[in-house]
Amino acid sequence: MDLKDKVVVITGGASGLGQATANYMVREKGARVALFDLNEEAGAATVAELGDDNAIFCQTDVTSEESIGAAIAAVIGQFGAIHANINAAGIPLPCKILDKEGKASSLKKYATVINVNLCGVFNVMAKCAEQIAKNDPDVNGERGVIVNISSGAAYEGQIGQSAYSGSKAGVNGMNMPAARELANYGIRVNSIAPGLFGTPMVQSLDEKVQQSLINMCEAPKRMGEMNEFAHTCAFLIENGYMNGRVIRLDAATVMQAS
Repeated sequence: MDLKDKVVVITGGASGLGQATANYMVREKGARVALFDLNEEAGAATVAELGDDNAIFCQTDVTSEESIGAAIAAVIGQFGAIHANINAAGIPLPCKILDKEGKASSLKKYATVINVNLCGVFNVMAKCAEQIAKNDPDVNGERGVIVNISSGAAYEGQIGQSAYSGSKAGVNGMNMPAARELANYGIRVNSIAPGLFGTPMVQSLDEKVQQSLINMCEAPKRMGEMNEFAHTCAFLIENGYMNGRVIRLDAATVMQAS
């Protein structure tokens, strides 16, 4: 699918990888973007940078059907359609199975991570797919694309990541059934499992901590660049033969236990 003038909904679009992808889509691909995020100040600043003709911000809670429904309506009201959806919103809340005293972790804490990182992805994907299915098909019968963001932790989660890793493995697990079901509507579904990227949150860590993480990268020995992630999102949207697959974007990194 050619991204020129297409409308891309990006959750977590006001910060980190989501914001970098929004910038890339507008500046490099000529797309228009809808930023779904909780951070109103950051969202407004991003729209101001990209321009009102190219971007809209919707303050949203991905776990709320009402919130996403209202945001979808706002996007359709401004841009008239949705052609792609990138689900980058997530929380890395640590959750050990047993605490320092050997007591079982709170189920509420575990459920919070699953609700945002997995249920939230399903919620936005489903509501965007409903709109994408209304688009006229192109010459190949395609109406749109969904890209869900997983994590390398889905494969090699560290200690304390049982909730986070479980949620991201769930994102990968949705890939094939979603691709099979939505094929009838001309919608492709893929996911990206990113490794270590130089987001503001990661770069705020102590230099020794950053270096210890970089040491786990096989090659190249560095953090991923934000545009490398955004480029991969664009590739999955543009390449019409990519469907139902997970791309590990991680420099062959295998995370250690801690």
